[in-house]
Amino acid sequence: MNLILDFPWSVGPRGRTAETTYAEHVRDLVEQVLFTVPGERVELPDFGCLLADMVFEPGSPERAAAVQSSASGALGRWLGDVIAVDSLTATATDATLEVTVAYRLLPNGQQRTETFTQGGPT
Repeated sequence: MNLILDFPWSVGPRGRTAETTYAEHVRDLVEQVLFTVPGERVELPDFGCLLADMVFEPGSPERAAAVQSSASGALGRWLGDVIAVDSLTATATDATLEVTVAYRLLPNGQQRTETFTQGGPT
């Protein structure tokens, strides 16, 4: 069995580096693509999508469609060999961004639906 280190790095229950499953690793990768702003990574300036901009922009159907298109395109570009995106919805309420992505893991066809939330009260 291949060892997959959990991201972000943490200590596991046995006091060693935490490990994760393949499906959870891919979930972490999806979250990284969605919430990384293009230009944030020096070595990969195109990595990420414009989803974080949605929190601060006025809501409109056109803006939502543009952001969802950006997010779907980024997932296809950066994770297209790992997942196939079936649907993606993004909603912004006050300072909270919620994204729901339904996708299939390409190696085994497993269907997954994940909801990611960023921002909001702390």
